Amino acid sequence: MDTHNATVAAISSKVSAFHASSTPFRIYHGSTLSTRTSSRQKSRIIDTSSLNHVLRFNTADKTVLVEPNVPMDALVDATMPHGLVPKVVMELPNITVGGGFAGTSGESSSFRHGLFDRGIRGIEIVLGNGDVVWAARDNEHRELFFACAGSCGSLGVITLVEMELMDAKPWVELEYHAVQSIDEAVQLCAQSAKDPSIEYIDGIMYSLTKGVIMTGRLRADASPHPIRSFDKPSDPWLYIDAEEILNNLLTSPPSQSPRPPTFKQSIPLKPYLFRYDRGVFWSGLRAFTYFLTPFNALTRYLLDPFMRSRTMIHALHRSGLASQALIQDLAVPFDKTDEFIRWTDQKTGLWPLWLCPVRKAPRGEESFSMGGMTGGTGSGNFDEELLMDVGIWGMGPKNPTSFIALNRAFERKITDLNGLKCLYAHAYYTEEEFWGIYDKEKYDGLREKYHAVGLPSVYEKVKVDLKGVAGPRENRQRESWGEWVVRTFWQTWPLGGLYGVASATKGLLVESDFLLK
Repeated sequence: MDTHNATVAAISSKVSAFHASSTPFRIYHGSTLSTRTSSRQKSRIIDTSSLNHVLRFNTADKTVLVEPNVPMDALVDATMPHGLVPKVVMELPNITVGGGFAGTSGESSSFRHGLFDRGIRGIEIVLGNGDVVWAARDNEHRELFFACAGSCGSLGVITLVEMELMDAKPWVELEYHAVQSIDEAVQLCAQSAKDPSIEYIDGIMYSLTKGVIMTGRLRADASPHPIRSFDKPSDPWLYIDAEEILNNLLTSPPSQSPRPPTFKQSIPLKPYLFRYDRGVFWSGLRAFTYFLTPFNALTRYLLDPFMRSRTMIHALHRSGLASQALIQDLAVPFDKTDEFIRWTDQKTGLWPLWLCPVRKAPRGEESFSMGGMTGGTGSGNFDEELLMDVGIWGMGPKNPTSFIALNRAFERKITDLNGLKCLYAHAYYTEEEFWGIYDKEKYDGLREKYHAVGLPSVYEKVKVDLKGVAGPRENRQRESWGEWVVRTFWQTWPLGGLYGVASATKGLLVESDFLLK
C-alpha cells in the first residue's frame, strides 16, 4: 500500500494545484476500450496509468482492494487462486475495473448481480480540490459513490476500489436453448432468471426467427459433457459455434419432452468469461469484409493475433473507422424488446444482436447512465426488476449525415420505449436532449459540492463532435479545409484500414495498448 499511497499523494497534489489556478484537466488512464475518441492535452493531465495493481484480499469477507487500471483478465488471474471471481466480469479482457465502474458494464451474470458497479462497495477518490475521500454505499459520501458509477470519471479521480467477489468453480456448464422468436427468447430469459442454480444468461439472435439463449452453471468438474474452449487460435469463435449448435437443435427429430431439446458443453471458467474476446463478438467479421478477405477457419486461425479485442480496438481507433461504426448497447423493458428489435431490423438489417438481461439497481442506487439522475422525460423509471440490454454492433452508413441521423433515431426510439443507452459509446444527443433525460440540477450540485467543475462534464465526455456534418442545428460547426482533408483520408477505402492494421501490428510487436504513452 505504500507505493499506492505515494502515487495518490502525488495525484492529490497535482489536482490541488490545478484547483488553485482554476485550470481544467482530464484524467489519463493509460489505455482504453471505449469506442469514443480521446481528447488530451499533456499539460493538463492527471496520469493514473500506474494504478494497475491488485493490492489486498480479504478472503473471509470475499473482497479485494484493487486499483482502477487493472484489466479484467489480470483481475481474474489474481482472484481464481483464492477460489474467488468477481460477480460480474466484462467479456473483453482489457476492460479495466475503473472503466467498468465509471462507464456502464454488464455481462451474463448481470441478471443476478446487476451491472458491474453493483459489486463495488466503496471507492477512494481524489476530489477536484485535491482532497482524498472514501465514498461508499453506507457512509457520508453515499450520493457521490452512486453518482460516480456510470458518470465517466466526471466527478473526481478514482484511485482505489473495494470489490465484492463470489466463490469460483473451475467449469461452466453452458446449456444452449434454441428459440424461434424474440418473445420466446425474452420469456426464456425471464424463466431462467428464476432458477437459483443458473449463474449466467445471455443470448444471440441471428434473425427475428432464429436465436440461442445460453445459460451457465458453475461446476466442479467437466463431466459428462463435451469440453469446449474459445481462447486458442484453433478454437471457433463463440457466435459461430453457437449457430452450428442452434442449427443442429432446430433440425433434430422432435422429442417426447414438452420442452425443445438443448445442448450442453463444459467450458473452463476463464475461457467462458472471455468467450467473446476473439473476434470481439462478431465485429471481427467486419474486418474480413472490409479487406475483402475470405472468412473461414483457416483465415481466422492465421489472423488470430489481430482478432483479439486489445488489437482490434487499437486498430478501430487508429483507422478512423470508429466514426463509422454503429456501436450501441441499449436497455429496454422486457415487454418492449420485440418492438425494439423489429424496429432495429427495419432501420439497419444488422444481425446478429446480443441479448443480456440485467437486474436493475434499487431505487436511488442506480448508476448514472442506467437509471440514476433521471430527468424530465422519465426515461429509466423502470418498474421491472429486469431489463433487456440489446447489443447492436456493425458498420453504419458511410455518409456522415445519414450515420448521425441513424444514431439519433436510435436515441429517440430508446427514449420513446422508456429505455436508456449505455454511455460507453457515441452519444448524439444535443445538450438540451441529454439533460432532458438526466437531472442536470442534481448533477451540477454534486459537481459544485465535490469541486469537480475542473473536469469535463459527463455530457462533454460522451458527446460526438459534429464538426463538418449536417447534424442538429444546435451542434453544427464549420469545418476547416485541413480538417476536411484529414476526414476524407480516413474515409477513403482502404487507407484508414491499412493505417489501423499497421498501427495494430506495431502494438503487437511492442506489447502496447491504445493510448499508452
